[in-house]
Amino acid sequence: MFARWISPGSGRLTLLLWLLTVSATLGSASELKVRVRLADGQITDELLEADSERDSITVEFKQGDGTLITFVADFKQDVKIFRALILGELERGQSQYQALCFITRLNHNEIIPSESMARLRQKNPQAIRTAEEKRNTEMLSMNVAVNLTRTWQLSAHIHNMCSVAREAVYTREADVRHWLDRGMEGSMFEPQTVEVPGLQSCGTVKDLWQPCSCSYNLRLEWYPCLLKYCRNRDVSGRGSPYKCGIKSCSKGYQFTYYVPHKQLCLWEEET
Repeated sequence: MFARWISPGSGRLTLLLWLLTVSATLGSASELKVRVRLADGQITDELLEADSERDSITVEFKQGDGTLITFVADFKQDVKIFRALILGELERGQSQYQALCFITRLNHNEIIPSESMARLRQKNPQAIRTAEEKRNTEMLSMNVAVNLTRTWQLSAHIHNMCSVAREAVYTREADVRHWLDRGMEGSMFEPQTVEVPGLQSCGTVKDLWQPCSCSYNLRLEWYPCLLKYCRNRDVSGRGSPYKCGIKSCSKGYQFTYYVPHKQLCLWEEET
């Protein structure tokens, strides 16, 4: 399995990005746009969409280097999906964009429910947001490739989100075991059993056509991770809890996976 490159074309790239956003968020969705400060100090507009009908949340923003990051939390299936559309280096023989997709289990209390997200409003849309809590980076070994033709049973969002990545859709062996226990078809998953003696990280490899272990890092810089509760006091002094706000978090992810040649992982030269 290898990373998918999107070929350039007149006007087609803009149309592609628009179609990806629309197809991934169809349904009864409410939107919230917030201004977020990235780790490099730049400001980006982040779009948060809550679809109560499909019980899902989408977070999308553009990084300072032009990479478009999309995150979907599917609460119905307890699945989360990360997609990165990465700017290519044309002078080094790459096309305009490289597409990657990573699929893992969605754990409880990672992000607020879709119905709570749908009710969020902001008093000052021009305010620049920074997360209240910075969570540790999660290290994920994505050693299983995913066959997109059968992903409908895992999550209805995967095909729309990841079809542009095609051969670059990955998950973890631990998640596969969990999904198989739930009755998912094993033919959906293709373990990366390629044995390469002395496989090095792409950052240390000199030959652009040598296989290596690639790592891709991304960070969700601002998202509502927890609901805040306050208490009303009655005349007897007893209190009853009620929702009175959200807590925002920032969390990083490092995905490591096999690539057949370093040309598909040039960003490691910059780290």
